[in-house]
Amino acid sequence: MTQDWPRTLWIVRHGQSAGNVARDAAEAAGLFVIDIAERDIDVPLSDLGHEQAQALGRWFGALPPDRQPEVVLTSPYVRARQTTRLLMEAAGLDARKLRVRVDERLREKEFGLLDRLTVHGIRQKYPELAAQRIHVGKFYFRPPGGESWCDVILRLRSVLEMVSREHAGQRVLVVAHQVIVNCMRYLMENLEEHEILALDKRGDVPNCGVTSYEHDPAGEGMRVDLVNFTAPLRRAGAPVTVEPDALAAPKP
Repeated sequence: MTQDWPRTLWIVRHGQSAGNVARDAAEAAGLFVIDIAERDIDVPLSDLGHEQAQALGRWFGALPPDRQPEVVLTSPYVRARQTTRLLMEAAGLDARKLRVRVDERLREKEFGLLDRLTVHGIRQKYPELAAQRIHVGKFYFRPPGGESWCDVILRLRSVLEMVSREHAGQRVLVVAHQVIVNCMRYLMENLEEHEILALDKRGDVPNCGVTSYEHDPAGEGMRVDLVNFTAPLRRAGAPVTVEPDALAAPKP
């Protein structure tokens, strides 16, 4: 029977970004707007984010050659692309020998009208939207001009279809964002709304944390291997950070 799943699928959140730092500062100060000059797509890694990406890259580089990534898919956002580049350099992965693809479907969840607002700013400027989000829940709530988690899941379904079609039997690394990690878990583990929201409520996905799946020949599917794995960072002495993405509203 032809295998229609990758051999290994790693899903990694980007390293700590300047946006993560700015968001924490804004929330701590009770500000309404996060002080970020760049577009969200252009927000770079922080110095710590560089360190985290390199630490994770050394872990990938220490894997046996037949266990290392063969295909790399990354969000087009600068912080994800920087994480990918630093990781590959530290791992000694040659971009000329791997399939490296920037895929816009892996981009951050779009926040629309709520872009750059803190939770305080949302409540102050758009109290009706804050109330609607609480009533509907973050899984289905779509801010004007933005996306719900369901919208993100819809585009990720086509990513997984592409991975199964074009990279069956290969080792695939995905570098993206917190919501992408959670929504990929929703798809890979056949979760329901309450289950993915319970995962999200437990805590944020660590920067450069690894969630992975291995092909299960007996079950003809994928089984969970690692979940928010941060041991490579701890071994390297790189601090583990779990800040929400800069534009994501805090957990209810």
